[in-house]
Amino acid sequence: MPIATPEVYNEMLDRAKAGKFAYPAINVTSSQTLHAALRGFAEAESDGIIQISTGGAEFLGGQHSKDMVTGAVALAEFAHIVAKKYDITVALHTDHCPKDKLDGYVRPLLAVSEERVARGENPLFQSHMWDGSAETLADNLSIAQELLERARAAKIILEVEITPTGGEEDGVSHEINDSLYTTVDDAIRTVEALGLGEKGRYLLAASFGNVHGVYKPGNVVLRPELLKELNEGVAAKYGKASPFDFVFHGGSGSSAQEIATALDNGVVKMNIDTDTQYAFTRPVAAHMFQNYDGVLKVDGEVGNKKTYDPRTWGKLAEASMAARVTEACSNLRSTGTRIK
Repeated sequence: MPIATPEVYNEMLDRAKAGKFAYPAINVTSSQTLHAALRGFAEAESDGIIQISTGGAEFLGGQHSKDMVTGAVALAEFAHIVAKKYDITVALHTDHCPKDKLDGYVRPLLAVSEERVARGENPLFQSHMWDGSAETLADNLSIAQELLERARAAKIILEVEITPTGGEEDGVSHEINDSLYTTVDDAIRTVEALGLGEKGRYLLAASFGNVHGVYKPGNVVLRPELLKELNEGVAAKYGKASPFDFVFHGGSGSSAQEIATALDNGVVKMNIDTDTQYAFTRPVAAHMFQNYDGVLKVDGEVGNKKTYDPRTWGKLAEASMAARVTEACSNLRSTGTRIK
């Protein structure tokens, strides 16, 4: 069962929450990075999440048309085929989607899965993210209600981001300031709008100082203990212990202790993109520098086909990224937890 069914995806998230571990959610932009992610999970004997952002989907759609839905559907269908060769289970997810891209990305993809479910099949993607962090919380949750209803009917889990994550990703940016911390009132308003599972399951990307991109330790103040406060604040009002399935965004550069605290406080999914991008590109850069006279036709020479063949440096890139995914599994305690 390489691509999780809706039932198995729910089981994966339940196992993570009970076991206080999280699944690395790896952004991919090609068949090659998809294989790297799958290989990394398999070598760690960990299940995981593969995700495609709007920018990634546009790239996958080809630069002629840049069609996000075509790109996302094509890679998802490809994943359904090639993942069968890996002895792990993965869920397919779409990453950050702001309001102005909903009609060109998430809503059409929901329609694809709605049609599949109507035919008695499983949805194409197992979860979608609605990033309403640039909107007022009221507008954010209003759109989330609509999307959650459709997602539930299509057997899909919705991820919502209710308050900003700092930095920039795919054109969505927020300043690094005090707004990067979700409050208990924000969490309560979220439950008032989306419920506690009875209206459909959702993942909550709460903010505790998170910032997308690259930053050095100390430049950003992460407060993962805030997640415990959010859970306890909602539990006190509604009587349901640990009500949220949290997502950790902007984790590049986080310390081991910060990650551990986040896991202990309910994080079940951690997005990883910047670090795996670098891991993929670094050996390619080294190969080009070390073999420049073979890659380039210097001084009218013919070069060396074996060095500029994309398969040569592509294999190095895949291996490096896979190793970084395996490292992420270790950091997030998911190593060896695959569903047998």
